[in-house]
Amino acid sequence: MLGYLARRIALLVPTVIGITIAAFAFIRLLPGDPILALAGQHGVTAERYEILKEQFGFNRPIWEQYFDYLQNVLHGDFGISLSSKRPVLEEFLTRFPATLELSLCAIIFAVALGIPAGVFAATQRGKFGDQALMGTALVGYSMPIFWWGLLLIMFFSGFLGWTPVSGRISLMYYFPSVTGFMLIDSLLSGQKGAFASAASHLVLPAIVLGTIPLAVIARQTRSAMLEVLGEDYVRTARAKGLSPFAVIGIHALRNALIPVITVIGLMVGTLLAGAILTETIFSWPGIGKWMVDSIFRRDYPVVQGGLMLIAMIVMLVNLIVDMLYGLINPRIRRQ
Repeated sequence: MLGYLARRIALLVPTVIGITIAAFAFIRLLPGDPILALAGQHGVTAERYEILKEQFGFNRPIWEQYFDYLQNVLHGDFGISLSSKRPVLEEFLTRFPATLELSLCAIIFAVALGIPAGVFAATQRGKFGDQALMGTALVGYSMPIFWWGLLLIMFFSGFLGWTPVSGRISLMYYFPSVTGFMLIDSLLSGQKGAFASAASHLVLPAIVLGTIPLAVIARQTRSAMLEVLGEDYVRTARAKGLSPFAVIGIHALRNALIPVITVIGLMVGTLLAGAILTETIFSWPGIGKWMVDSIFRRDYPVVQGGLMLIAMIVMLVNLIVDMLYGLINPRIRRQ
């Protein structure tokens, strides 16, 4: 197992280097000048421009800037934001609980509906229920997040008035952040109606962000269930006269969940990528909106550091999933 872990970690080294190159090059390929973006509408004199360019290191060759950036990343230094003058890592950790809360609620929504839908579709193979569910899942997977989010806002917030349009909680409530999770902090505050307000603000963003994972989990569960339902031990369980619930819920589903759990772990990247659009649409103060705002401001350290930190989280989750899969299936370790 240690050899398998060492091989997986070794594969991360070129991945990290590739991500640093992509993060460093991405922001520099966008049109615009970070110094002019910082100056805003007031502008900056030519002399002041050269001073700032030297101060931020933009006057040095591009390869020197990259190797300095790589060296800082390897030492855990992700730079200082050009706009807020705060460490990038500090700003990331301040906003990450909001994104994590949204992502957890989205994946709970996706799992709670996706696995039952996949099981039901597998038991109704070829029938109307199967075709309707899988067709809906295909539509959900293909639907653009920004369009789906705006559509839900127009209907539930604009037409019906059931949910708020943006933010994490109503401006009527104010309390210190203890955990960074608004649902928990609103409960700890003891203010009447705070939790309900936080939950109502979370509903639409979680549905929008969880739609694609829901579709993927449903289709993967159906595929895994169809494969397991044809195994000898399932036919034996049916021949023994066990109830359909025992056959499907205990014998079949438990074994079919192995690839489904792997897919759920790999959906972390999809959630973080989708969070960028979702948080922008709903003005959710997480790392997604923070990254988009930083791109518009040409805040190089924030964009570079944010991309690196997001990529590191995805790689860490994928490594954990690989380890769990290796524990569940010894053949993976031997391969």
